[in-house]
Amino acid sequence: MRVSSPIPHHKARIEIIPLIDIMFFLLASFMMVSLSQVHMKGIKVTLPTGASGETQSKRDYISVSVDVSGTPYFDKTPVDYEKLTAILGKVHQENPDAKVFVRGDRDTVHGNIIRVLDILRSQGFYKIAFEIKSQAGAGVPSAGTGQP
Repeated sequence: MRVSSPIPHHKARIEIIPLIDIMFFLLASFMMVSLSQVHMKGIKVTLPTGASGETQSKRDYISVSVDVSGTPYFDKTPVDYEKLTAILGKVHQENPDAKVFVRGDRDTVHGNIIRVLDILRSQGFYKIAFEIKSQAGAGVPSAGTGQP
């Protein structure tokens, strides 16, 4: 025998409107976080500190780094100086107005940076900036704009 309950039986419903609200909130949050991230192309080096450094936008740029042992890097790829010359020549043909950020380890030999600057100039790059760590920014990388 079946006894019915005095409370009416309702099927459970899944409300879609709160789910859509949460999805839009997550989408907007992830978009804002991804826009605020800085894409670092260079290798991790110990940047020297400068008092007159200013932060610059780093969109559409080339990163050339020199580590403490004097090994040059194009973006994050280790290369030798001859291969760096060939790569920079090819890049200059594709985009002659490209900006170049030079990152040199604080403890590298001065001659290594000068050699990279000579290669950049020989390939036709004249928009060159040195990447330093700003004292005011407390660890925020800056680019001091000076002609080598």
